[in-house]
Amino acid sequence: MSDGNRQQAMARGAMVIAAIVIIIAGIREASAILIPFLLAVFIAVIGGPSAFWLKRKGVPSSLAVLAVVLVFLGIGVGMGAVLSTSLNGFYQQTDSYTVSLNQQMDALFTWLKGMGIHLDWNLLKEVVNPGEAMQLVATLLAGFGGVLTNTFLITLTVVFILLEASGFPAKLRAAMKDPKASFPAFEQFTHAVKSYLVIKTVVSLATGVAAALWVFLLGLDFPLLWGLLAFLFNYVPTIGSIVAAVPAMLLALVQLGPFPALLVAVGYLCINFIFGSLIEPRFMGHGLGLSTLVVFLSLVFWGWVLGPVGMLLSVPLTITAKIGLESREETRWLAILLGSEQSAATALEPAAGETVTREDEPDSAHAAT
Repeated sequence: MSDGNRQQAMARGAMVIAAIVIIIAGIREASAILIPFLLAVFIAVIGGPSAFWLKRKGVPSSLAVLAVVLVFLGIGVGMGAVLSTSLNGFYQQTDSYTVSLNQQMDALFTWLKGMGIHLDWNLLKEVVNPGEAMQLVATLLAGFGGVLTNTFLITLTVVFILLEASGFPAKLRAAMKDPKASFPAFEQFTHAVKSYLVIKTVVSLATGVAAALWVFLLGLDFPLLWGLLAFLFNYVPTIGSIVAAVPAMLLALVQLGPFPALLVAVGYLCINFIFGSLIEPRFMGHGLGLSTLVVFLSLVFWGWVLGPVGMLLSVPLTITAKIGLESREETRWLAILLGSEQSAATALEPAAGETVTREDEPDSAHAAT
């Protein structure tokens, strides 16, 4: 490569990096507007199939959209009521929970000291503060509850998206220069995103219901809050289940004792294994999986850009980007790098009906002779 071409390549790379930095900074500054819009798109994608099904049954478009929006409004009002009620009680009990937890830990360290194991509990409390986990959950849920104050804007955006969705494919075909070549890839992309979000939402809902029932049977305070937390954080695989389980375990340790806390942990492990490792892959497959490192980095990145709601939507947003990268051959390698080992193995498998030709096998003409 000549010096001139090398300089052009370096200048082009610097411009791309600068453009990415500017876009990220703009997204972060506009987060107050983008977060309600992203939630509206998220709701519209999930509620779209129901609205289209009602329209196919002969229900007018406006009535179908109104019915779907009313259902989601009812769900949003219920979530808001659970958040407000539970958070108020949680905030009132946080200090007593923290004091009780510290007392139990002091008793544990005293017992260890009697067994000949000497640990500096005061130094450990400075490094690991058990109350911080509860405060973190309260902060995250408070941030999500703050978004619900934009209910009118979110609802209006969902209505317009659903009303526009039926005529959007025709507009897209008219706008494309080569609809026959471009539209199938776009249709595949939208179908994959819609399938992922719908399946993930159903599995997350089942996970939240199971978690709420389990902690309710154990007698833990605020079971609806822990069920809602399990539902929301189930969108973040691996890390999300830990984040949802830790505060419930700590509260069980404070309120009920060590053995019930162990039962809470076992219940969360069983629930996440059944729904996350058995049921979800059966319906979704391994092709949409992300590597654990990508999940963690996306959680940090989107949480920094969009706040607590960005953390909850981090994996759906990254999955959407991965599906978009898979739709084009030029960027498919990036999607493979983002994916897990199972998704990479799936990408290496030959398509259905495709035959694999080995170099050491004779071709059909030589075989015939």
